Amino acid sequence: MSSAREDRGASAVELVLLTPLLILLALLTVATGRLVAARLEVNNAAHQAARAASIARTPASAAAAARSAAEAALKGRRVTCVGRSVNVELGSFRPGGKVTVAVTCRVRLADVAMVCVPGGTALTSRFVVPIDYWRSR
Repeated sequence: MSSAREDRGASAVELVLLTPLLILLALLTVATGRLVAARLEVNNAAHQAARAASIARTPASAAAAARSAAEAALKGRRVTCVGRSVNVELGSFRPGGKVTVAVTCRVRLADVAMVCVPGGTALTSRFVVPIDYWRSR
């Protein structure tokens, strides 16, 4: 009978010790999911920018269209970029050529994770889109 008395309250102590770890695990899972979602948003912005550049008629309008499309894609989303850059490589801008767009978005982890996580990370996505070979000049 004395062993039952000694075990009394052990479950409560285990629960008290385990609860913070479970909460931390849940917050880490949410933070990882939000970081993956932010990466997908940056991928989408790079894809839209490359597509916009590939259908432009001149190199100058292609670079402007790529920057505008990337800004618009990131503006309406849940990603808050502390620093953002759009690098457009036009190469030989001609039918059959390629357009390469790299979008870099520096996000603060506290914004992404919804908890006070220090630091930040740069999310970069690069897309290459062919320029339509059969389009008119």
